[in-house]
Amino acid sequence: MANVLITGCSSGFGELAAITFADRGHRVFATMRTPGKSAALNARDDITQLPLDVCNSDSVVAAVNAAIAAAGQLDIVVNNAGIEVFGAVHLLSDEEVMGQLDTNVVGVIRVVRAVVPHMLAAGGGTIVTVGSLAGLVGPPYSGIYAASKHAVEALSEAMHFELSQQGIKVRVVEPGQFATELGSNSIYAAAMSAETPERQRYERFRTAMRSLVNGTPPSAQVVADAIYTAATEEPGHLRHPVGDDAALVIAVKSQMSFEDFDQAMRTTLNWFE
Repeated sequence: MANVLITGCSSGFGELAAITFADRGHRVFATMRTPGKSAALNARDDITQLPLDVCNSDSVVAAVNAAIAAAGQLDIVVNNAGIEVFGAVHLLSDEEVMGQLDTNVVGVIRVVRAVVPHMLAAGGGTIVTVGSLAGLVGPPYSGIYAASKHAVEALSEAMHFELSQQGIKVRVVEPGQFATELGSNSIYAAAMSAETPERQRYERFRTAMRSLVNGTPPSAQVVADAIYTAATEEPGHLRHPVGDDAALVIAVKSQMSFEDFDQAMRTTLNWFE
């Protein structure tokens, strides 16, 4: 049995991952800014909920310390908390940019900074970070979100080299499109209001992207299972793409120049705007 701490568990991948680990016999500390928001977790006596705001270092340290005080050590930590800001890059405000990066990038660093010393003292552990297909490509109107997920890729690769020889495994899960509340809870740049041409063009692109998953994103449970696999498989590997669309885009991009990739994806999506 492993002791597992997961961030961003109020819904989506984090909520499902918490349940998946608990169902398989692990002790789970499900964290979120406001515990009690998940009805599914509230119904589970075997999952401990803790307050944790990845944008607040004191909150991160307090949650990690509380979990270690209760369990003795943390074996697996899953960085899942994140937000998504939509907007053409030139329309983003400083506040929108910093909000995206503070949550998705600096938030990961805050958690890593809090847990790594404990893992080193315990002789090892596993850190899984939920990235995105957007960490490997730069979709239009998701530039700052993609930048945050590209950063997650870089951080994870660097930590792999820094920590693997000290017993800490680092993994990054790269989902494509899945049915979660991330999309419905997304933040649109203030300059991308519904009546603007850029917002309307984004909506057409979003519809085109849905064609890669036959119009309907698959269940987020697939990603929760991938998180579990990434955290527990031996010997394991750094990157875990998830979803048919992720597999398609990664395969196509790796086999051709960017110019050819550009044309191939526009043709696949029938999006030549």
